[in-house]
Amino acid sequence: MVTGIGVVAPSGTGVDAHWATVAGGVRRIGPITLFDPASYPTRLAGQVPDFAASAWADNRRLVQTDRWTHLGFAATALALADAGLPEQATDPYEYAVTLASSSGGNLFGQRELQRLWGGPSRTVGAYQSIAWFYAASVGQLSIHHQFKGPSGVLVSEAAGGLDSLAHAVRTVRRGTPVVIAGATECPLSPYALACQLASGLLSTETDPLRAYRPFDADAGGYVPAEGGAVFVVEEFGHALARGARIYGEVTGWGATHDAAHTGPDSAGDPVQYARAMRLALQRAGVGAADVDVVLPDALGTRRHDRAEADALRAVFGAHPVPVSTQKPLTGRAHQGGAALDVATALLAFAHDSLPASAGPQRPADGCELDFLRAPRRPDSRVALVCARGFDGFNSALVLRGAAARPVPQQPRRAAEPGATEGADG
Repeated sequence: MVTGIGVVAPSGTGVDAHWATVAGGVRRIGPITLFDPASYPTRLAGQVPDFAASAWADNRRLVQTDRWTHLGFAATALALADAGLPEQATDPYEYAVTLASSSGGNLFGQRELQRLWGGPSRTVGAYQSIAWFYAASVGQLSIHHQFKGPSGVLVSEAAGGLDSLAHAVRTVRRGTPVVIAGATECPLSPYALACQLASGLLSTETDPLRAYRPFDADAGGYVPAEGGAVFVVEEFGHALARGARIYGEVTGWGATHDAAHTGPDSAGDPVQYARAMRLALQRAGVGAADVDVVLPDALGTRRHDRAEADALRAVFGAHPVPVSTQKPLTGRAHQGGAALDVATALLAFAHDSLPASAGPQRPADGCELDFLRAPRRPDSRVALVCARGFDGFNSALVLRGAAARPVPQQPRRAAEPGATEGADG
């Protein structure tokens, strides 16, 4: 069961800010401000507004870590508070951390390498050896919260945001009652942007309102973004015993691989992608007609969008399912973006309202899916969230939402060290 959600994304900090952005269809893409992008063809991104890392961690931890981990500190604190769980574990071995990662600590690594090759000292700081590392967030969160259950990191690019939740379910079934899952990302540094530009998949549009248009006839690539979402995944009996509010259940998951490199001319294998979706539905025990909504990967290039549409048609056939994507509002945060889609689906059930899709305005040929044009109430309370990672990773996750209940206001700041901060259960 998912009993806590922490969101730190371009849509805002906390579930209330995120839902307000999604429900209002507010576009949060804007100029990159974390560095000067003037010499790059892509100059827009989704950034977390007004994020102050010092509100979520002390200076000792901040100097050891990258902004990507700082976002993880905040999202995890919010998720624990939302679940009504303490910041420090009473029994460390009953808690675990399983997050996804792809590019690691980009800003920290950029700064240190510039100092190495451009400064007179020709040195890097002591924390360069750990801050960039893709498992840094898992390690730092495990240490800070004293969560000593079986922890790990999933690396499958954007698909990792779903894989982490599936692995959390396995960990719960093996006897650890509480697992922190999800992902954050910060792919916004000169080097990180250069790496993404090499794929040929980034949008170079200068108008934020037109920059990211998945499934649209004018689609021209994705806009990078930072942030994501972190979840408390909890064994049902454990959640029930403490009277926790339940957002929903992770009921099925499927993963496949294309066994092919993602290049400028590739589009992913719709057969393997569809297979991942079918596996997730089969394991969840639901049929195509039982799904209320699909939240797709929505990469934003014509060939990738067409391949994803083909996969969805192969799975749902005579039962077209409503499709809704909010990535045009926030940008694509890689594994953090897939986790954010999970948060959107669970919050939609909590608010008893499936949000309208943020596009397309004019579907491209072959992408004429049943896009949700206006909010509507869910019926079966089942969502399918899909994600594809570069170089062939495909994942699909089935969520069953709990009955709609009022969602309490989530705290905007972390608790003081040593304090316990909770939300109504």
